[in-house]
Amino acid sequence: MSAPVSTPAWTAEDTRRMGEALQLASQGVRGANPLVGAIAVGPDGKVLATGFHRGAGTAHAEADAIRNAEREGTDLAGATMYVTLEPCNHTGRTGPCAQALIHAGVGRVVYAIDDPHDVASGGARTLRDAGIAVESGLLGAEAKRLNERWLVAVRDRRPFVTLHIAQTLDARIAAEDGTSQWITCPSSLTDNHALRARIDAILVGSQTVAVDDPRLTARGEDGGLLEHQPLRAVMGLREVPGAAAVRGDDGRFHHLRTQDPAEALALLFDLGARHVMVEGGSRIIAAFLSAGLVDELIVYQAPILLGSGKTSVADLGIRTLADAQHWDWDESGGGAVRRLGTDLRLHLRPASASGPARPLDLTRPISEGSN
Repeated sequence: MSAPVSTPAWTAEDTRRMGEALQLASQGVRGANPLVGAIAVGPDGKVLATGFHRGAGTAHAEADAIRNAEREGTDLAGATMYVTLEPCNHTGRTGPCAQALIHAGVGRVVYAIDDPHDVASGGARTLRDAGIAVESGLLGAEAKRLNERWLVAVRDRRPFVTLHIAQTLDARIAAEDGTSQWITCPSSLTDNHALRARIDAILVGSQTVAVDDPRLTARGEDGGLLEHQPLRAVMGLREVPGAAAVRGDDGRFHHLRTQDPAEALALLFDLGARHVMVEGGSRIIAAFLSAGLVDELIVYQAPILLGSGKTSVADLGIRTLADAQHWDWDESGGGAVRRLGTDLRLHLRPASASGPARPLDLTRPISEGSN
């Protein structure tokens, strides 16, 4: 990974602009890729362009800012680009940002943290070799906190894990007679299927297949299949019936013969999945939570009370309040709490190991003249 050549002397302007880039980053969605924001500032201190990454397969933050500048006919020659992650140096679903910055004529790049991917790192070196001044480490702690769980997933070579729960006010996912369709309203279902359309794999347990026979496809409001379909995975030792809806006929079904969440993730990683959504029953939910393998929690809360039935989370083995799991509200990707029809959509992430999350003010304008 790249390292700063010397300890930079940051100005108040540098710090302010990187803080604004972090605010932009928080507008993106969590998943296979990190949250990244970028701001291009001219020699006179005026913001020339801004950008942020909107998820896997979309333009990276720097490329987004460059594209916005081109759209407005703005020349970035000699500009300083503030970006929250080291510009990438490889071609994946998008081109290398380091080359894009070189072609745009940017004169200086300031970034917060190094890219942890071996294949993507090295952008800073490429930029320096092209004669561009590069400095790193500004607001690095804040940038790491923003993407803390993504960095953990990259370090552990496993997919980023989103856990989905649709429940009643008293945390039930099914009534006493087993009925569960539909606890949440159509707006929540539409939102959930939009999430399915941008993940790499969806995972349930074999018990869920036996009880609910789910399709696990991404569907639009009209019931039709959306363009992108995730891998459909079932974990467990129980056989998946040949007629189970989850099998489909497209070859994208996988039976993971394990009850170990970490092993299941390793198998999905080997299949190319970098973002997995767990949509199981209470036992698989508890298994992933107990293993500390949930990076993002999305709860659809319906204004319904049952008083009995299946709880959303099985026993976590916690016997005293001091051992309770703690979660932070996550403002990224549209906010921590949103109203969807009659439901609430709650977005959380595990409480930061580096201390309480500092909420970013997304309502404060970046500056006059910004895109």
